[in-house]
Amino acid sequence: MAFHETPARTAVDPLIEDLRTLVECESPSSDPDALARSADLVARLGTAHLGAEPERLGIHLRWRLGGPTRVLVLAHHDTVWPLGTLRTHPFGITDGVLRGPGSFDMKTGLAMALHVLGSLDDRTGVTLLVTGDEELGSPSSQTLIEDEARGAEAALVLEASADGGALKLERKGTSIYRVLVKGRAAHAGLEPEKGVNASVELAHQVLAVAALGDPAVGTTVTPTDAVAGTTRNTVPAEASFAVDVRARTVAEQQRVDAALRALAPVLPDAAIEIEGGINRPPLEGALSADLFARASRIAAAAGLPAPTGVAVGGASDGNFTAGVGTPTLDGLGAVGGGAHADDEHVLVDRIADRAALLRALLADLVSPR
Repeated sequence: MAFHETPARTAVDPLIEDLRTLVECESPSSDPDALARSADLVARLGTAHLGAEPERLGIHLRWRLGGPTRVLVLAHHDTVWPLGTLRTHPFGITDGVLRGPGSFDMKTGLAMALHVLGSLDDRTGVTLLVTGDEELGSPSSQTLIEDEARGAEAALVLEASADGGALKLERKGTSIYRVLVKGRAAHAGLEPEKGVNASVELAHQVLAVAALGDPAVGTTVTPTDAVAGTTRNTVPAEASFAVDVRARTVAEQQRVDAALRALAPVLPDAAIEIEGGINRPPLEGALSADLFARASRIAAAAGLPAPTGVAVGGASDGNFTAGVGTPTLDGLGAVGGGAHADDEHVLVDRIADRAALLRALLADLVSPR
């Protein structure tokens, strides 16, 4: 039975079998050997469904399915879960709820991509890109993603949905920094006045950085982990803290970036250095609006559940496709919850309608004009 027909468990079973195989091949982002095994598995499954071997780009895989890229389908096979997680979080389905490490984020979406693309009669202009470092911030795949998306008519991101199956129409951009504070060591009991206390300077800077957020426009600037000093009786000579920035617009990202780089020390003879910068640009609503309207029309015509959409704070590789100006629709993958958490899960009875929507949307995008 085809995906665009009435959903039934028999249509989903082969996809779930592949999903089980993917989940049981653990693929933590920080383990090169595990990622290589996972890439081998994705290559085998993809070759079986798509009838063509991928281009192997290290831990990344690319299938160009006919002609220049008009539609980019984007997925990743790495997860946040360390090797051995299957012992405590095994793959399983109970009462229609599927569990297993990486099942929601985002191996269900990856399995959907392989099955849906394998079922299409016309895949001209479709490229499937499966990366292996998304959970690390895509350090080795960012340029690959941007180059593939540049000039495409659409990017469809198979990340898991938001609550209730909502598509992700906006994603905040992310910036990652570390503020390094330099002071001068001295004996804390004998001559503390000869020191420059990096911990005290850090406290001033944490407050200054936290004040850069703007809740009215959705910009969060959050000091996170901090370290300082060496021993109890030594004036700290060094300290540092990390900063997580989320912003809905490029202008806000740039404002915060400039403000961080303009930080000045408060204590005489202290010094400040800034590491890091803008990591992912935002996915702004203007770049998803037309695709969301298209998906809504297609769903209504096919008798599928009406899509809903939300703005979210988390980032994905869809931020990169939007950053080069490509219309992007994100969150087309699994319905469920618990990404990166012990209760990660997928609702099995939603897999068929999500696959049906993806299939119909792809068919519409590649149809002759």
